[in-house]
Amino acid sequence: MNEDVLLYTDFKDLKLYKRGKVRDIYDLQDKLLIVSTDRISCFDVVLPCGIPYKGRVLTGLSCFWFDFIQGIIPNHFVTSDINEYPEELKKYRENLRGRSMLVLKTKPLPVECVVRGYLSGSGWKEYKEKQSLCGIKLPPGLSESGKLPQILFTPSTKADTGHDMNVTQKYIEELMGRETADKLAKISVEIYRKASEYALSRGIIIADTKFEFGIYNNKIILIDEVLTPDSSRFWPKDRYVPGKPQVSFDKQFVRDYLETLDWDKTPPAPELPGEIIEKTSQKYLESYKRLTGKDLR
Repeated sequence: MNEDVLLYTDFKDLKLYKRGKVRDIYDLQDKLLIVSTDRISCFDVVLPCGIPYKGRVLTGLSCFWFDFIQGIIPNHFVTSDINEYPEELKKYRENLRGRSMLVLKTKPLPVECVVRGYLSGSGWKEYKEKQSLCGIKLPPGLSESGKLPQILFTPSTKADTGHDMNVTQKYIEELMGRETADKLAKISVEIYRKASEYALSRGIIIADTKFEFGIYNNKIILIDEVLTPDSSRFWPKDRYVPGKPQVSFDKQFVRDYLETLDWDKTPPAPELPGEIIEKTSQKYLESYKRLTGKDLR
């Protein structure tokens, strides 16, 4: 792979708004510049190596989905065309091309809107212990990675550091009021249903995903990234076998590798072998190609 990785940006004449695990966000007053780097984090620790094409896949897929679901709810996307960026950004063209978005600045809501169509990850663990998922009682006899009887809205808190915590719909109602909580649940499920039906037609099962919303002009709009391999669990439809963990297009592949090491999941994280980096990059690229019909390379 010839693609250079971008691990870090440092645009000194721009105001840094936030540096996340993967994205560097700059404050442009009424807008934000979101730059998706090639960093990868697992178990809430950023790894020292980058994944080629990763930032471009995250940005490209978000742009694709923002357009696809705009009829359901407005979103914060303005443009990803560098020629339409403010003049002061154009000198950073090489670092921004294909991996950045200009978005509206909103007031983010303090909740992760998680939607699940399949029983996996922490949901499977809770089901085995309590036969429930985020406090929602489920019927007996469900299997790991099996399709849920219905699409579930299972919100969580939004943690800047450490793990998000699963919470109930009632918790969200008490936090933001019943009307807002109901709207978030309805919209999240609607987006997931439309996107997952489309993805299935392209050979990808979206097992679960998370959305974030913000307030702009006193209205709720969709923000952040959307339906990417970092915010969702993508499984290849042709290799899906319920009853066990699935092959995936997301970073679960890296997590599985790290689980084989003698690492206590605290910084510093170990380097990844070249083979794992390349296979992970291929998984991100494959998800992009299947969903958009285009090849990034």
